[in-house]
Amino acid sequence: MNADWLLMGDIPARAARLWGDDLALAFREQRWTHRQFAEDVDRVAKGLLALGLAQGDHVAVWMTNRPEWLHLMYAIPRVGACIVPLNTRYRTDDVAYTVIQSQSRFLISIDQSGPINYGEMLADASAQIIEGGYLEAIVMLGEHLPDTIGWDSMIESGKSVSTEALATRAGAVTVEDRMMLAYTSGTTGHPKGVVHSHKPVRNTAERAMLLGHSKNDVHMSYLPLFHAYGFSEVAMMAALTGGSQVLFDVFDPDEVLDAVEKENGTVLHGFDSHWADLTRAQKLQARDVSSLRVGTLPAGMESTVPVAREVQDLFCPTTSGFGMSETWAFIASSHLSDSLEQRVEASGYPMYGIEFQIRDLDDGRELQAGETGALFVRGYTVTSGYWGKPEATAEVFDADGWLDTGDVASIRPDGHVVFVGRHKDMLKVGGENVSPAEVEGYLLNVEGIEEIAVVGYPDDRLVEVPVAFVVASSQLSGDEILERCRGKIASFKIPRHVIFIDEMPTTPSGKIRKVELREWAKTRL
Repeated sequence: MNADWLLMGDIPARAARLWGDDLALAFREQRWTHRQFAEDVDRVAKGLLALGLAQGDHVAVWMTNRPEWLHLMYAIPRVGACIVPLNTRYRTDDVAYTVIQSQSRFLISIDQSGPINYGEMLADASAQIIEGGYLEAIVMLGEHLPDTIGWDSMIESGKSVSTEALATRAGAVTVEDRMMLAYTSGTTGHPKGVVHSHKPVRNTAERAMLLGHSKNDVHMSYLPLFHAYGFSEVAMMAALTGGSQVLFDVFDPDEVLDAVEKENGTVLHGFDSHWADLTRAQKLQARDVSSLRVGTLPAGMESTVPVAREVQDLFCPTTSGFGMSETWAFIASSHLSDSLEQRVEASGYPMYGIEFQIRDLDDGRELQAGETGALFVRGYTVTSGYWGKPEATAEVFDADGWLDTGDVASIRPDGHVVFVGRHKDMLKVGGENVSPAEVEGYLLNVEGIEEIAVVGYPDDRLVEVPVAFVVASSQLSGDEILERCRGKIASFKIPRHVIFIDEMPTTPSGKIRKVELREWAKTRL
């Protein structure tokens, strides 16, 4: 079966064979050709084998964008293991939960990035992680903690692993093996690990062809690699097509635009919040961006249309798309040959091998083109389920293998999907999924909080931000409540405002009317 599929771990070797001396990666002042990059991937893979990484093991990766991240995203699946990317905005409790729930045997992290001290947070979380009983070793880039392994030491130990031993392990990998656990927030609270095999590699390769990517393209790689968007649409696409990527550890619109001018960048990616930042930066200080050829901007929601229209002339044509952790980055995409209206006011059409279906929100019957309802999808890129959560998996799949995306959408007569919103209780904060239930559960531990409900509040840049409504039994300030979150959960999950009320509005069955709370927030803030 492998003959019909390209495996994740084989991508660098393929690029080295086809475009060996061409530029693959630029990071600050460093440069790698495709051949050099593939050699580094193999060095990391041998280091992992020297650690004792077994086929099927899970490896958590917690670091900002950097070359080692790119090496790991190929080296881990190359030896038949599964990468578990951790959000860099996670904090101690988030990391501990995810490492334990994923049953990760190894954790690879960085000591510090800018003002964020990951080593210190790992030290704080170590007791919880060790208690979980799965983790065997932590590998640290930079200054390593006591009882951890230095990155350079791991690479050095890999020299004892023969090329033949690596080839044997790589040869045992199949397309059905677990390649990634992509953690995503859910309406039930804690993040869930979305299981993906090597099959989505084909989806990314097909979309690269759809967008006309080639060895001449220079991708600006600033989207976080722990997200499928940055992982697939930038890092993988550049390697699959022989292009190069200019890697940024964090997103800074001025740095990105400077690099477009200096490196003759051809491809930009991002949510509307990224494009809005790039637009503001370009208007304040114009750069020569005439080298840009194409961009991706998931559009279709009313809030995204003005941004999407503006960037067409300021930067380059963009294509729209739709995806989620459960389905891979983009399972719908538009094409450069589509009309401007299709590319900025819709979310693309289904990719090859993917089926979309719109169902009535009340009775579940299939709806016709142009009708709005619940979006269901089916296809080879769709996850096999949530790691260690069979009940949560059963909740989102029907008997015929259709996944309930939790989204409301319509399929237009021209075949393009229009994303309307979410019918599940989920927030989207600047591209990050935020589970109100998770934040509510966390804050209910604060003494004095009787009831809490977290809802979305419109935000010009991030689309929406969390706001907490609180019924308190004692005198509490909003700052006291928010202080409970800082340094413990990711910043995008922390409510921007706390509104105290006497009682929650509820339905006859006792459920909180969150739609009503959203309207209250608009009048009170």
